[in-house]
Parts: sequence; C-alpha cells; structure tokens
Amino acid sequence: MDQVLTDAFEANRGRLTRLAYRMLGAVSEAEDVVQDAWLRWRKAGQGVTDPAAWLVRVTTRLCIDRLRTGKAERAAYKGPWLPEPLIEPLTDDPVERAEEVSVAFLLALERLSPLERAVFLLHDVFDQDYAEVARTLDRTEPAVRQLAARARQHVQQARPRFTVDPARMLQLASAFMAATQNADAAALSSLLAEDAIMVSDGGGKRSAALRVMVGRDDILRLLAGLRWRHGAPWSGDIEAVRVNGYPGFLLRLEDGPATFAFAPGEDGRIAAVYAVRNPDKLKHIPDGDRI
Repeated sequence: MDQVLTDAFEANRGRLTRLAYRMLGAVSEAEDVVQDAWLRWRKAGQGVTDPAAWLVRVTTRLCIDRLRTGKAERAAYKGPWLPEPLIEPLTDDPVERAEEVSVAFLLALERLSPLERAVFLLHDVFDQDYAEVARTLDRTEPAVRQLAARARQHVQQARPRFTVDPARMLQLASAFMAATQNADAAALSSLLAEDAIMVSDGGGKRSAALRVMVGRDDILRLLAGLRWRHGAPWSGDIEAVRVNGYPGFLLRLEDGPATFAFAPGEDGRIAAVYAVRNPDKLKHIPDGDRI
C-alpha cells in the first residue's frame, strides 16, 4: 500500500509544484507545501478514490494558509517584491509556459486575494471546471465564478503583449549585460523601450533600488549612479539561463548569486528588467555547479 500511495503522489507531484509556485511565487515555499501535502497524503490517502483532486485540494488550501499568515511580512517587505526566480537551463525545452510564470504575471497574481488567486489558477491555468474549483475551496459555484471574474480583470493586462524569438531575446539580454558592464549608455538606450521598467529586489539584505525604475532615462541614471558609486557592476561567473520563461542570466558574485530576467517589448526592445539579489530567494540555486 505504501508503494501505491507513493506512485499516486509522484504522478501528481509536478502539477502540485507548478500550482504551489504560481500561488506563492517562491520555489522553496512551493517545495515545502508539496512536502506537507505528501505527509498528509501518507496519513489519509488510503481509500481516496480521486488522488489528483484530493492532492490539488490539499495543496491549494495549504497555499492559501501560507498567503494569509504571510500577509504582514509581505506588507513590511523592504523595496520592490519580486517572485523567487524559476531557473531552467537554456538548452532544455521549457517545462513551464513563459506567459504562466513570467514575472509580470506573478506580480499580477500578487495583487489578488488568496481565494481569487486560487480560483483563477485552478480554472484558467489548470483547466478545472467551476464545480470542481468550488469543491476544492468549499465555496458555492456562483461565488467561485464571481471570484474568477474579478481575478481575470486584474490579470489580463499582465499577459505578454509582444512575442520575440527566444534567440533574438537572448541577443538583447546579452547586449544589455555587456553594455552595462562597459558603461555604454548609447547602447543601453538603444536596447531599452522608452517606457521600460527595471525592478531590483534586495529584500533589504543586498544593495538594490528601493523603488521601481520607470522609463529608459530613469534606468540609465540608476545604472550610471551605481557604476559611479561601486565601479564595474559585477565580476564573477555569468551563466545564460531561462528565468521565469524568458532568456536571462545567473550571476555568481562575491557576495552571493543574482538573477536577471528580461521581458520583450515593442520593436524588439527590452520592456522590463527584473533583478533578484535577496539571498533568501536564491537559496535553491546550487553552489558552483552550472544549472
């Protein structure tokens, strides 16, 4: 029976992890939730006729509990908040659809209540019907439909407006990193969309801007100021990876790792740069080894 329970859980582990990551925006927390679901499954799984539905229900409710208990902590977060980066090798076929794990999409989910987030993900992303979602959340079907409609209004604007060939996007990302390293303001200006944004998340534990940089000129001033204060922006190992579905970079610096993700914009330029420096969000990155 133990093997039967294990096999049933492993058949659903990937789906549960994807759901938990989208709910929480954190790889490490998603893994913790899935582990908690496994412990509950071992105790209560025998005799369950629909393991997939049972596991999704438990995982969803565990995520909602975490979101509610962590509300005060997130409200007190120092500087802009970004999701824990989801990192994959560039050489592999993507496991996740970029539009469903993009930073913009996950930030849009952050603006939803825990229940709205759960309903939207279960119905619109994981294709559960409203009746099943209602059972999962112990709500009526009309209430679930109402939650979904409100969530959809918030999230639809975060869907990617532009698509760029991944190889071209990697070229843009590489050019941005090189121009930043070389203090080439003209090159940086040509790479960024006029209304581009740059968000850096240090969590108060690593140097990072305490507000979102909005517009090409704002970003250029920030990068110039950082170089004036600290010299060359980085020295260390730089690896091209896929970050939240888009080409990006993993940097292993003297004071710890950092990730950069680049979102495409109009006319093949960069619409957004997302940099994560908070060491708490980078613990899942293996030391020294290539991704």
